[in-house]
Order: sequence, then C-alpha cells, then structure tokens
Amino acid sequence: MAYYLVTFTVPEALRKIVRANQRVCYQAIFDTGRETIRQLASGPRFIGTDRLGFFGALHTWGRDFTVYHPHVHFVVPGGGVSQDGTRWQAGPANFLLPEKAASKIYRAKFRDALREAGLLDEIDPDVWKQTWVVDVEAVGDGRATLKYLAPCVYRAAISNNRIEAVDEFTVTYRVTPTGSRQSHTRPVSGNEFVRGFLQHTLQRNLQRLRYYGFASPNYKLSMGWIRMLVWFYLGWCYVLAKQSAAKAIERPPVRCAECGGEMQLVAIIDGRGRTRYNHPLPFLDSG
Repeated sequence: MAYYLVTFTVPEALRKIVRANQRVCYQAIFDTGRETIRQLASGPRFIGTDRLGFFGALHTWGRDFTVYHPHVHFVVPGGGVSQDGTRWQAGPANFLLPEKAASKIYRAKFRDALREAGLLDEIDPDVWKQTWVVDVEAVGDGRATLKYLAPCVYRAAISNNRIEAVDEFTVTYRVTPTGSRQSHTRPVSGNEFVRGFLQHTLQRNLQRLRYYGFASPNYKLSMGWIRMLVWFYLGWCYVLAKQSAAKAIERPPVRCAECGGEMQLVAIIDGRGRTRYNHPLPFLDSG
C-alpha cells in the first residue's frame, strides 16, 4: 500500500504572527491541513471517502535552526474505509490529491481560523493573495519518511555533533544549506544561539504529533478490522467456511505437479517475499 507525505506551510510574512500565537496557529495548521486532506480525498475522482487514518508531525525548523519555519507533515495512506465500514477504497495509483486545489482550500480555512481567533486584523491582506505551499509526495511504504520525521518529534532543533566550537562570546555550528550537499560553519553570538533554540520549544500541553481517523486509538473501528479490509483488498486473505454451513463448498485438492500427492498450506508469501501467514503446526517433509 502506498503512502504520501503531505506538507502544509505558512508564508514567511505570517511567521511572526504564528510565533507570537503558537497555541492558536499550530492548532490551525493541524486542523485546516486535516480538513483539507479529508475534503479532497473524499472526492469521487480520488479515494472517494473521508474515513482516512493518518498522523501529522509539527516541524518548526529547517536546515538552519535559527530560522523559524513552522509547517506540518502528514503521512497519509493512499486509501480509506468506505462509509459503511465494510470495504477498503484505494485512490488512483501514485496520486493522492491535487496540490493547487489543496493550497486554495488550506489558505481559506486558515484565514477562517485566524478570523475566529481575532487575529485577522494583524495580518497584511496581501498574504491571502499569495500561493501557499502544499506539497504532496509519494513515499512508498513510508519507512524512510518515519525515519526522517523521528528527529522532528524526539530530538532537539540542533544536535551536539553539529556544534563545532564554543567560547566566551560565540557558538560555531555546522549547517548544510537547502539544495546543497556542502556544509559550512556559522558563528553566532550566545544570545542568538539561545534565541534560535528556544523558538522551537513548545509551550506547555502543545503536541508535536497528532493522530486522526482510524490511526487514532479512539476510533470506533479497530485497527485489526482495518488491517483485515486492506488484506482483503490486496487479496491476502482466505475465507474459511464453517462446517455447519448449509451447503459446503467442495473443491478438489491441490496436487503436486511432480508426484501427484495432495498439497497442504504451509505459508502465504506476498509478491515482495514477505511471509503473511505461517501454519501453526510444524511441517514435516515426508520425502
């Protein structure tokens, strides 16, 4: 099953407002990003349902931790549960939702959130005429993305191994500019270093990680049920009829092409060589 990394940012002109009103604005990025994904995904040309399961991770720094750059990464599977909860519905291959449409919807919803919070008068009206960046990227099975996001959640804005030198007046650290693989050192004053570090420290009770839909532990459908629907969709499940069924379905046994003996199910392996089922009893080779 394919996963997508959907990133919602705010324009540079809004960053001071966001930093001064973190509780309201971080909540707005999470909520408006979530609703934008659900609204577009529910369209008939895409997944066709808004019953999705995904999580979002707040990230407030980029390559240089002294630059404040708030944005939220959502990791979204390319499918969802049907409205009646009985089927898995997948979207088009290698496509989740259109970025341009997402940008307009996200911008409008964010404006409504700031209006409700009473912050709209503090913002330059030209901000609402700009194109807001929403990036949608296919990330395969999502493992590399989880590895990328982990430091955003569980580590500080700058690690000790990037600090090259410290003296009475300055701190020198290593930074790799965006779009480059070449690192260089940057000296800053002690006050600037502390200021840059503390702007990424969240206020009390604010969360960097939030879960939505069936990814949430409080969702009314269990994860086991969701997993079963996905397996049925991918053709990984076998349905075993009860012996008390009114009419048993009889099928001829599968026989070995070499010796003609009856074959037994030992394991189920998917197309990537991963074992999805092992018979609970040990298999003894009669030959």
